[in-house]
Amino acid sequence: MTDRAAFDKDTTTDEVLQGIDLTGKTVVITGGTSGLGQESARVMAGKGAKVVITGRNMDKARAVADEIDGDVTVEELELGSFDSIKSFAQRLLANHPKIDILINNAGVMACPYAETSDGFELQFGSNHLGHFLMTQLLMPALGEGSRVVSLSSAAHQFAPVMFDDIGFKSTDYDKWAAYGQSKTANSLFAIGLNKRLQSKGSEAFSVHPGVIETELARHMTEEDMEMFAAGIESGAIPVKTVPQGAATQVYAATAPELAGKGGAYLADVQIAPMEEGTEDFSKVRPYAVDEEAAERLWIVSEEMISQSGKS
Repeated sequence: MTDRAAFDKDTTTDEVLQGIDLTGKTVVITGGTSGLGQESARVMAGKGAKVVITGRNMDKARAVADEIDGDVTVEELELGSFDSIKSFAQRLLANHPKIDILINNAGVMACPYAETSDGFELQFGSNHLGHFLMTQLLMPALGEGSRVVSLSSAAHQFAPVMFDDIGFKSTDYDKWAAYGQSKTANSLFAIGLNKRLQSKGSEAFSVHPGVIETELARHMTEEDMEMFAAGIESGAIPVKTVPQGAATQVYAATAPELAGKGGAYLADVQIAPMEEGTEDFSKVRPYAVDEEAAERLWIVSEEMISQSGKS
């Protein structure tokens, strides 16, 4: 029998789900065509769940689904387009009126300045606003016992949400600050969402998966790669395998011992301790779990969506 209290950075997805049956559960995973999303789909389908993975390239998504042993279907979704999100939500709700687990896994990291089709800075627009709108549209399907898991990151330590200039309109664009802001937003979103889900008996969590070699790094420059390589070599940046990296999000989605602890930020398959100014990847900075900031972000996000003219 697995000692669940002993879960740590080396724990894998299969270990997290040992003894857990997901038969009859519907799981939706954004960005399920590679890396952590694909691994989460594999292990959860293997436990009997009906899994829906999203992707932008449908040929690739279908190929991934075909490789997984279990009930896995695919849906097209572009998180940088509100129109795509709305179409996706409409299709999904028509086919899956009840969603038990939603894992907001997709993301873009450290890319050059770009904007979504609705005019928002790409990293904040896709990583946060896209998932914010999508989750709101799917809320009718989230009922008693359901969970929403948003992928944050230790990169939240790079920047809080810069409410005075979220879109870098008057500030020089810094791709890592923009990524950090979006990851702080993912954590704060879980807090705001959890508050709004409580009456439904549903909960929300955010997680730091760890540093893993996935397609998320596709925008990194040679200089970025050298910096990370030096950090890995020195031991300052701990690296995980994909099954270890996906373990925390699968744990947040399924662990019975997390019931009643919604809003928490998890790392290394446990609730992360909070520490001011920390650079420890297993800890969370206070600004990323601040309830007032979470409420402010919710209000600002709703305003941004409505101002796009496509809400």
